[in-house]
Amino acid sequence: MSAKAWFQRLLGSLKGASAEAAPTRWIMLDVETSGLDPRNDRLLAIAAVGMQVNWASGTIQVNIGDSFEVVLRQEEVSTKENILLHGIGAERQRQGIDPREAMEAFMHFAGGAPLLAFHAAFDQALITRYFHKHLDTQLANDWLDIDHLCAVTYEKVRARALDDWLDHFGIHCAVRHQAAADTLAECELLQRIWPRVAPQCSNWRDVQRLANQHRWIQRAQ
Repeated sequence: MSAKAWFQRLLGSLKGASAEAAPTRWIMLDVETSGLDPRNDRLLAIAAVGMQVNWASGTIQVNIGDSFEVVLRQEEVSTKENILLHGIGAERQRQGIDPREAMEAFMHFAGGAPLLAFHAAFDQALITRYFHKHLDTQLANDWLDIDHLCAVTYEKVRARALDDWLDHFGIHCAVRHQAAADTLAECELLQRIWPRVAPQCSNWRDVQRLANQHRWIQRAQ
């Protein structure tokens, strides 16, 4: 099956399955880019996986069957150094999915679910820019930075980067800087801190308010 045919099949299934996201469905995501400037660098790939929150039991579970991954077609491939970092080769970049179709597919996958990421502002800026450029619209979904939740639940941990938090909890990431693997590692990170989040929160708004408390925390250096 060609990449185009596979993508159309995926898009069709996502329209029916994810158009109406349940309030307890959250999405963890990660992006790969051509650089670290969200205003000018290019979006190369998005990976995302659904998580199911059970407020009654105070648990959060990863749903591997509810996952998404796409490589966007690039007119100009990224540098060799950049390719060595994320592993998305030149040919794969050239044969990726049309950016407009990729954004449409992600929109249908996301539905109305909250979007979570580590250092989410970067991911949000890239995705917002691409939605505006290719679809002339924007996602209405809420965003949340799990680094902020880590900070307010583990105030004394000397950690800022994702690698710091993964090391603290002994979480193994299969392939760092590969979007799908990073997303799963971030899901595990959220699960590790969840026992300190759940007792303080009974809904999504409570989680947002908890994360916002990071502004008043003195981060350990």
